[in-house]
Amino acid sequence: MNKRLFALLSVLVLASMMLAACGTPATEAPAMTEAPAAATEAPAAATEAPAMTEAPAAAPIGTLKIVGSEPMTGSSLTQTQTIVNASQLRLDQANGLACGGKYTIEYEAWDDASAALGKWDPAVETENANKAAADPSIVAYLGTFNSGAAKLSIPILNQAGPLVMISPANTNPGLTKADKDLPGVTDSYYPTGVRNYTRVVAADDIQGKVAANFVKSLGATTVYILDDQELYGKGVADVFEATAKEIGLTVVGHEGIDPKAADYKALMTKISTSNAGGAPEAIYVGMVVDNNASQLLKDKVAIMGDNTKVKYVGPDGIQTQAFIDGAGADVAEGAYASVAGLPLDKLGPNGQKFLKDYEAKYGKLTEPYAVYGYETMNVALKAIEDVCAAGGDPTDRAAVNAAVFAIKDFDGALGTWSFDANGDTSLTDMTFYQVQKGAYVPVGTFK
Repeated sequence: MNKRLFALLSVLVLASMMLAACGTPATEAPAMTEAPAAATEAPAAATEAPAMTEAPAAAPIGTLKIVGSEPMTGSSLTQTQTIVNASQLRLDQANGLACGGKYTIEYEAWDDASAALGKWDPAVETENANKAAADPSIVAYLGTFNSGAAKLSIPILNQAGPLVMISPANTNPGLTKADKDLPGVTDSYYPTGVRNYTRVVAADDIQGKVAANFVKSLGATTVYILDDQELYGKGVADVFEATAKEIGLTVVGHEGIDPKAADYKALMTKISTSNAGGAPEAIYVGMVVDNNASQLLKDKVAIMGDNTKVKYVGPDGIQTQAFIDGAGADVAEGAYASVAGLPLDKLGPNGQKFLKDYEAKYGKLTEPYAVYGYETMNVALKAIEDVCAAGGDPTDRAAVNAAVFAIKDFDGALGTWSFDANGDTSLTDMTFYQVQKGAYVPVGTFK
């Protein structure tokens, strides 16, 4: 080898050594030619990795969302906060997991009220429904609290999967019943023709009938009916009136009130002389506490005296501590209100466990709708589990909706019950409560 060639080779070798020290692509290129062989083997190793340990198999593979929509602003908060608490309690008991740990469950409570109205707001509820419809991770909508709100949300969510609704509190019959003679019923709630709305509480075609019979059992023969002109309030008042006439109660009058009135003394003065110059023996009010219910009672007592002579009776919309506190314990003393289901202390083993667990976490429970909030989450979780057990996809809204409607003989916190084809519960018990010393006390349960 001549000296010139030897010198050239020496320079090239030295240069390659310097490049290698700098980690340039040129030195990595030869290794890259072998990379495809390693890459083709990588997937096989990855698919075998879970078999080496149980932990990866238990890791969640997705997240499912459940949302609630209730008024968290205004007088209803004393009721709705317990619904939210109870829903969260049930999810916590499931450790926020479903389908053997394959899915994480998230729960959010949305406010459908506004400060401007001080109660549920149609614009806000509509916004909530559209928001839920647009989020594909949401598989169940726990709500609503007010029947008028449900009327707005059902058709929106019906076209979104459909996305199932499970209400803890709606009682207007027309939301589910096929009978065209019932107030508010319309097929337009279900534009797809598939039902997507259920409720775990008995409807007002039951509550209104039982209430009329209860008023008669108190010895009353005449009654004046008032309502707040909303879907729920007028609905239950209309059923009460129809039943009252059937059973021989004389309906002296029936009118809607202005929920924003400063007072109702003129109205109560008129009612006090409406029965042949005297007062009727009972007043039935179809309304929610948010619609000035406490003021209505205060003015009734101011004009007609306490609730012993002219009985004051209402539905579950006024069966809340907020109603008593707003009117004052002395004014509210003796007033009656009905709520679907058994009193908390009469619930079965599952109900008693709920009560014990709830009070251990949140304190003394006085509001009746907490257990219904617990049951709505109970139903949602069962439906998800049932879909998975059948080999289905719990992210499929239609599958979850169908699983909810398929629930039969469910051993829940409310007892053993089923959904019918309309989405109504098979439970029909109705309990009446009376205000005694500043609190509602159960006085009888009726079918």
